[in-house]
Amino acid sequence: MAKRKAENRSFLDKWEAEYLFTYVKDKPVCLVCGVNVAVSKEYNIRRHYETKHHDKYKDLDMTQRSQKVEEMKRSLVSQQNMFKKATSQSEAAVKASYIVAAEIAKSARPFNEGEFVKKCMMKVCDLVCPEKKQAFSNVSLSRNTVADRTCDLATNLYDQLMEKGKDFVAFSLAVDESCDASDTAQLSVFIRGVDSNLCVTEELLGFKSMHGTTTGKEIFEEVSKCVTEIKLPWDKLVGLTTDGAPAMCGKKSGLVGMVREKMREENCAGELTVYHCIIHQESLCAKALKMEHVMTTVTQVVNFIRAKGLNHRQFKFFLEECGSEYADVPYHTEVRWLSRGKVLNRCFELREEICQFLETKGKDTAELREQKFLCELAFLCDISSHLDALNLQLQGRGRIITDMYAAVRAFKTKLCLWENQMLQGNPCHFPCCQTIKAQISTAVFPCVQFAEKLSVLAAEFSRRFADFDVQKCRFELLSNPFAVDVENAPTNIQMELIELQCNDTLKSKYDAVGTAQFPRFIPDTMPQLRTQAAQMLSMFGSTYLCEQLFSSMKMTKTTHRRRLTDEHLRSILRISSTQSLSPDIDELASKKRCQVSGLGTSD
Repeated sequence: MAKRKAENRSFLDKWEAEYLFTYVKDKPVCLVCGVNVAVSKEYNIRRHYETKHHDKYKDLDMTQRSQKVEEMKRSLVSQQNMFKKATSQSEAAVKASYIVAAEIAKSARPFNEGEFVKKCMMKVCDLVCPEKKQAFSNVSLSRNTVADRTCDLATNLYDQLMEKGKDFVAFSLAVDESCDASDTAQLSVFIRGVDSNLCVTEELLGFKSMHGTTTGKEIFEEVSKCVTEIKLPWDKLVGLTTDGAPAMCGKKSGLVGMVREKMREENCAGELTVYHCIIHQESLCAKALKMEHVMTTVTQVVNFIRAKGLNHRQFKFFLEECGSEYADVPYHTEVRWLSRGKVLNRCFELREEICQFLETKGKDTAELREQKFLCELAFLCDISSHLDALNLQLQGRGRIITDMYAAVRAFKTKLCLWENQMLQGNPCHFPCCQTIKAQISTAVFPCVQFAEKLSVLAAEFSRRFADFDVQKCRFELLSNPFAVDVENAPTNIQMELIELQCNDTLKSKYDAVGTAQFPRFIPDTMPQLRTQAAQMLSMFGSTYLCEQLFSSMKMTKTTHRRRLTDEHLRSILRISSTQSLSPDIDELASKKRCQVSGLGTSD
C-alpha cells in the first residue's frame, strides 16, 4: 500500500503540457504563477490549474502548450539564476566585511577605520573596475557593523575552542594580570590543551576585566568561570603557570592554593604542577649580581642626554660629527626584558663620546673614567648580553617546557665554565671585559671579584629553578625517553618504557622527527606513556603569551580609546592572539544578510 502511494505521488512528465507545471527541488511548481503544490498528486495540480489558469490557456492545442511550457521553463531558469547571482553577491559582500573586520582587529585599529577602507575601495574601484562599483558598495563597513563582525568572529573562535576542548586529554593554564590605559585590571588566561592524537592547541581561554580588587579569591573565581564555561573537567588540569605574584602563588588564599582545593573537592586523582614563569625568574636572577650602582649611573647619563630636547639634538649632532657608528643612545625601560642589555651595550660602545659630550656640558666625568667603573660596566654589559640571549631562547609561542628547561640547564653549565675561566684570568666569552682588560693593567682587572659574582648568579639560578629540577625525570621522559633509566621511572610506565626502548623502529622514528613530534608516534599499546607525554606537552613554561597579549592590549586600548567596552576589547584580543584556529567566515556569512553601509558614519 505504501509503495502504491509513493507511485501515485510521483510527478509525471505529461503534466507539464496538461497543467503547465514542472518539478523543481522535489516540489511541483506552477510555471504561470510560481506557486508550489505541497503534495505531488494529480488532483491537487489539476485543481490549481483549473481554478487559476484554465480560462486563459484553454484554447491552446498540445503543440502550442509544449512551446509555451518550454518558454516558461526558460524564464524560470533565468529568474533562478538571477536570484542565485544576487545571493552569491550578497554573501560575498558579507564575507568581505568579515575579512576586513578581522584585519582591523588584528592591526589594533579603531572600528571606524572600516569607513576609511570603504572610501579607499570605492576610489580604487572607480579607476580599476567601475562596472563593479555596486558590488563594492554593498560591502558594509560602518563602525557598528565592524564592531558586530568583530564580536561574531570572536564568538566563532571561542565555539571552535570549546569544540576542540572536548577532545583534550590534558590541559594547563597560564595566568597573568596587568592594567590597561584606564587602570582597569585585566586578567588573561591561556590554555594549552593536548588531544588524544597528542596535537597541541594553544589559545586564549579568557580575558576578564576586574573593576574591583584583585585578590587571590577573585582571580580564582574568574579562572574557575573560564574552565567551567568551556566545560572542561578539573581532573584533566595538570599544570598552572603564573607570574609569581602573591595573589597568584599563595598556598592558601592565592590562586594556586584555591585551584588545588577545588581539585580536591572534585576528587581529582592527579596532582597539580605549579610553575613560576621561567622568563620572570631568569630576569630576577640578574638582581643577584647586585650591580645596581652601575646601572644607576648609566641611567642617569642616558636621562641627562635624552630628557631635554636640546641635549638630545646636540648629542646626536656630536655623534654625527665624530663619525660614530651609532646615532643615539636608547632609553632604559625596566619592564622591557631586553632594554637593560641594549642600553649597557650602547653606552659601553659610546663611552668615550659620552664623556666628551658631558664635559662640553660642564659635567664631571671622573666616575665614568675610573678603571673600576669601566671594568664593572664591561662585566655587566657582557653578562647582560648572555642573559638576553637566554631570554630570547625562552620567548615564543609553542615552546615545549623541556626545551626551555634544557636552555636554563645549559646556561647554568656555562656559568660554571665562565667562573673557572674568569678565575684563570681568561674572560674569552666576555668581549667587553677583554677590551677593557687590554686597555688597563691585568693586575687591576678584578677577575676574582667577577668570578664570585658568576658563582652567586649560578647559585641563584639553582635556587630559583629548584621546582623545575624536581621534574627532571618527567622532562627526560619527553625529551629523550630512550636514555631514561627505567629503574628511576614511575612504576606505572616501566613496562611500557622497556618496550619503547627496545623498539628499533620507534628509535629510528625518534631520530627522524625529533622531540616535539615523536610523542604522536607512540603506539596506542603504550597508553601510560602517551598520557605522560600529553601531560608534559600541555605544560606552560612561561607566561610569555600573557605578556604578549598585554602588549597588544596597550596598542588597542590607548588613551584615545579608553571608552572601548570590555566585550569589544576581549573580542579584538581573541582575534589578534589566535594561532591554531581560524574563524569560519562561510558559516558566519550564511547567517547574515547584506546591508549597504553609508560613507558618512563617524567614530
